[in-house]
Amino acid sequence: MTSGARGQASVETVALVPVIVIVALACVQLLLAGLAHELAGHAAEAGAVAAIEGVTAPADAARDALPGWSRSRLRVTVSGDRVRVHLAPPTVLPGLAELLDTTATARSAP
Repeated sequence: MTSGARGQASVETVALVPVIVIVALACVQLLLAGLAHELAGHAAEAGAVAAIEGVTAPADAARDALPGWSRSRLRVTVSGDRVRVHLAPPTVLPGLAELLDTTATARSAP
């Protein structure tokens, strides 16, 4: 391999680093959005169960079902027999949280 070819390979490798970083960040963001979706579903179910049992308020039960880091990104709405949880995922790139918000609904009536 000539020195010119080695130099070209180095330039191509350096040029690929930003692309690899962007792809990795996008994958992490998709995983975080999926996590938020799952957590919202669990929180909505917890709120619905609390509404059936009548031990705690559905909104409090939904909040308590989530890990601490996600509680500040949570909005719970209870209307009739429905518990709706709206959760914004954590983001690695600012501004994406609004685009990746998720909502889950659970009913407390059979």
